[in-house]
Amino acid sequence: MAVIKSTLPEEALGVTGTALQDTLVDLLGLSLVGKQAHWNIVGPRFRSIHLQLDEVVATARAHSDTVAERASALGVPPDGRPETIAATFALPGTKDGWLRDTEVVELMVSSLEAAIGRLRERIAATEKADPVTQDLLIGITADLEKQRWMFEAENHPRDTSAG
Repeated sequence: MAVIKSTLPEEALGVTGTALQDTLVDLLGLSLVGKQAHWNIVGPRFRSIHLQLDEVVATARAHSDTVAERASALGVPPDGRPETIAATFALPGTKDGWLRDTEVVELMVSSLEAAIGRLRERIAATEKADPVTQDLLIGITADLEKQRWMFEAENHPRDTSAG
C-alpha cells in the first residue's frame, strides 16, 4: 500500500530508496558502535575520546532522522527496526568488553572510512536519479569525513625528530 506518492519516476525511486535505506542502516549502526565504544573505552585518553564519540553518535543520529524523513517524503517507508539493523549492518563493529583508547580510535577510523566509501557509491548512484538526495548524502559524507579526520589525528605518531 502506497500512502505517500513519490514525485520521482519508479526507476529513480528504486535507486534513491535503496540509497536512503542503506544509509539509514549505516548511520543507525554507526551510532550504536559509537555508543558501545563510549561506554567501554579505557586508557589515558579516555575523556577526550569519550567526548568525541558522543559527537559521532549525535551526528549519526541527526543524519539518520533526516535520511528517514527524506525516504518518507518520497513515499519509501524507512526501516530502522533493530532486527533490520542487525541483519544488514556491514560496517566494522566493536568487540565485546573493555576497549583501549587506541583500539577505539582505530575502530572509529575504519568504521567511518567504510561508511564514507559506501556513501560515495550512493552519491554516484543518485546523481541522475535524485539530485536532492545526492545533495543530502554529500552533506552527510562531509560530516563523517570531519569525524574520521579527528579520530585519525588521535593516533598520529609523534614526531620525535623535531626539536
